[in-house]
Amino acid sequence: MSKRILVPSAIGLVVVGAVAAGGYAMASAGTEPSVADSSAHYVAPSPRGAGALTYTADVSDDSGVRSLKVLAWPTGSKLDPTEAEMRSVDAATCRSTSETTSRCTYTLKVTQRDAAGLAEGAWDVSVLATAQDGDTKFMLRAATFTVTR
Repeated sequence: MSKRILVPSAIGLVVVGAVAAGGYAMASAGTEPSVADSSAHYVAPSPRGAGALTYTADVSDDSGVRSLKVLAWPTGSKLDPTEAEMRSVDAATCRSTSETTSRCTYTLKVTQRDAAGLAEGAWDVSVLATAQDGDTKFMLRAATFTVTR
């Protein structure tokens, strides 16, 4: 085979290989999870029964949803939790609605005794969504609600 044919052929193979590898890297690059349609609702306890805090959200990721961690805190407290701190808080219950999306719900029972110690007023909900591939999405203020007596 002549050098004139061999050299351009080798260069062509390298270029095709580089383009294919770049395309594979782009296709396999993960995206962070998304949290949508989130809402928080607080119902104060009564003499007839416990109240509750409920947080609900749709969590999506191209690899699927592993978990959603939830933390409620008084806005005036200046708590501002970090992503690292969120790894050790309570998890919501997530049910798949498709291969890539789950409906996650967190419910916390609130007794009259619990409610007596809660700060009245505005509260924030922080969340940490984790995808099956390990990607995360931290939201310091995913929702707000009001605690009343």
